[in-house]
Amino acid sequence: MQVQFYKYQGTGNDFIMIDDRKATFPVNKEQIARLCNRRFGIGADGLILLQNQPGYDFKMLYFNADGKEGSMCGNGGRCLVQFAHHLAVFAKQTTFLAVDGPHEAYIQDDLVYLKMIDVQEVEHGADFNFLNTGSPHYVAFRDNVSALDVVGYGKSIRYNDRFAPAGGTNVNFVELKPDNTLFVRTYERGVEDETFSCGTGVTACAIAASYKEMQSPVTIQTIGGNLQVSFIKTNNHTFTDIYLIGPAERVFTGAVML
Repeated sequence: MQVQFYKYQGTGNDFIMIDDRKATFPVNKEQIARLCNRRFGIGADGLILLQNQPGYDFKMLYFNADGKEGSMCGNGGRCLVQFAHHLAVFAKQTTFLAVDGPHEAYIQDDLVYLKMIDVQEVEHGADFNFLNTGSPHYVAFRDNVSALDVVGYGKSIRYNDRFAPAGGTNVNFVELKPDNTLFVRTYERGVEDETFSCGTGVTACAIAASYKEMQSPVTIQTIGGNLQVSFIKTNNHTFTDIYLIGPAERVFTGAVML
C-alpha cells in the first residue's frame, strides 16, 4: 500500500507525520524502524500518527526510531500540533491526548506553545538530577559541554544498573552560559544516539536549573536551535503550567510504499 507522509522538524528533531484519522496505517515495529532509517527509509528521529480521539481534537501516537512505541516526545508534540493546524484540525488552541495524558497547545507568532505535564518529584543525586517530564531524564551540569563525548557518556548512564530496570533513561548534559541561558546536549533512548534537540529533555534541564536560581522563562540553546521553557515553581517544589516553546516546520511531503 502507498501512504502519504509529511516530514516535520522542531529545532533539528525530525519526525515522520502520518494522518491516521481513518485508522488505516499498519503499525509494525520493523516497518516503522525502516521508515525512520536515514539510509534505507525516509529518515527521522521518530514517527507520529495523528489519530481521532473522543473528547479531544486528536490523539498523538509516537514511535521511536527503533520502531517501538515511545514515551512523550516534546518536540514531536509541537510538530504534531503544527501538523494538525495545517490539516485544519483546530484554529487557534487545541487539546490532544498523548501517552502521558492530556496536553494543551496553541500557536503564536510562528511558535508552538505546548503545555507539558506537571512535575512533582525531582531526585537530586550527587552530581545529577533525575525527573520525568513525560519521559525520564537524567540531567548533569558540566563545563565545556561542546567538547563532551555525549554518546559515550550517554550510553554508559542510559544502560547502567540504576536506570536499566525501568527501561533506561534519556541523558542530558547542561552548561550554564554567562548570558544566563543553557546549552544542552541530549542522548535519547530509542534513537540510541545524540539528537539535535529534545523537548522533554530541555524541559527537564530548565526545571533542574531552577534549583540553581534560574528564573522562568529559561532560554535553551541546542545543536538544532533555541527553545524556551516557562513554568511556575510552587513552595513545595511542584512545577506547574510548564510550557515548551519553539518553532516547528514542515520540511517536505511525499508518498512511500509499505
